[in-house]
Amino acid sequence: MNDAKKAAIQTIDDHAALFCDVSRKIWEYAELSLKEFQSATLYEKVLAENGFAVTSNMGGIKTAFCGSWGHGHPVIGILGEFDALSGLSQQAGCTHHAPLIPGGSGHGCGHNLLGAGSLAAAFAVKTYLEQHPEQEGTVIFFGCPGEEGGAGKAFLARDHVWERLDAAVTWHPSDVNEVASGTCVSCIQKEFHFHGVASHASGTPHLGRSALDAVELMNIGVQFLREHMPTTARIHYAITDAGGKSPNVVQPEAKVLYMVRDVQVAQAIALQKRVDQIAKAAAMMTETTVTEQFIDGTANTVPNAVLEKVAYDNFEALGVVKHSDEEMQLAQAYIDSYEAKSDWVPGFASAESPEIAAYVKKMTDNGRLPINDFLMPLHHSMKSGAGSTDVGDVSWQTPTVQVHTACWPSGAPGHSWQNVSCGATSIAERSMLQAGKVMAGTVIDLLTKPDVLGAAKAEFKEAAAAGYTCPIPPDAVPVAIED
Repeated sequence: MNDAKKAAIQTIDDHAALFCDVSRKIWEYAELSLKEFQSATLYEKVLAENGFAVTSNMGGIKTAFCGSWGHGHPVIGILGEFDALSGLSQQAGCTHHAPLIPGGSGHGCGHNLLGAGSLAAAFAVKTYLEQHPEQEGTVIFFGCPGEEGGAGKAFLARDHVWERLDAAVTWHPSDVNEVASGTCVSCIQKEFHFHGVASHASGTPHLGRSALDAVELMNIGVQFLREHMPTTARIHYAITDAGGKSPNVVQPEAKVLYMVRDVQVAQAIALQKRVDQIAKAAAMMTETTVTEQFIDGTANTVPNAVLEKVAYDNFEALGVVKHSDEEMQLAQAYIDSYEAKSDWVPGFASAESPEIAAYVKKMTDNGRLPINDFLMPLHHSMKSGAGSTDVGDVSWQTPTVQVHTACWPSGAPGHSWQNVSCGATSIAERSMLQAGKVMAGTVIDLLTKPDVLGAAKAEFKEAAAAGYTCPIPPDAVPVAIED
């Protein structure tokens, strides 16, 4: 790594207190998808105070924004998220379950870290461009709301926002240090609201029309559908309104939230249409009516091997965080609190490569290492994982890469109170800053090495040749799911 890049990345250490403060404040706000008003305001303030040109209310989403610096091409985007999850309130640094607010929200996916780490990267790239005014290029920090059930990036993709970028870089907290690869599954989420007629459930049941019955019949219909859909598909549901708490009343209203997943977004859309038909049939059978509310939709991810190599080279040059004995002890205390133990070998590549899995077992002392303090081998993949993310929609419009750093103890269960608690400790924050450094180095390389960026764009053109199928209908608007 050359001295110019090192000097720019030093910015992250110089302003570490600022980035950690931002992360802690976002952690405290713990705002749910599309309701991240305090979080967005904080980011916009920090960006503006440090010379970035801020654009608010992107795509008509009040909590979507961006901050740009520089001029001309290449234009590189750095993606930041900041939404929390419901029901995961937890005291910071506490190794037993202790909600700050019973039933409150918490950052179980580490998005307080994600946004702040991306902000750190943007600062470092800005420093590089300031120190080298002859270098053309623009860095844009994107405040991306609603990843956890709002599909903010997908709504922006519908508006072609990501097409103006030459590449995008992001990261995510994890329990392992790696450059991510492979694809995720696409996802569509809709709410079905059945409207019936209330009546006395015993005295005049024949006069009522049960909305809850319609929900139940819909669920049965979807259950039969599960035998007649691709093996790559999944359908999940949650009854969000059962029509009240009085069994002696024929329920006049009921709601159910459905989520359809598939490896290919086009297949998910086709499957969703079949679920829609089942809802209409359930309404017909019960003589109720049904209205649909589109919630969100995301596409599968298009991996990019060229960008993965650039990110990996920077990760390898910068190294991983080495934690103190005290941090290791704290991590072990979290591990001891896990309700269920897992023999899962960390890193996505471990599931595909026996050689990598054997290497990881050796490096983790067969799973006994409290924090994974090594870099996973570079491994390009085209296989699909089980999760979904709206980063996929970005990757269909511009070459995209994602890194992971070990912000949580080994084997940390996703979306857990342990992750919330650890996410406001030095364990997480130091790894957050390291992620910022890796991303900054990656972006600087893309700004200064046109041949590398050209190769990434050529790979993208071939991989995304089928064209982007947006899962968001033209008339849909972002919807915040009620607490």
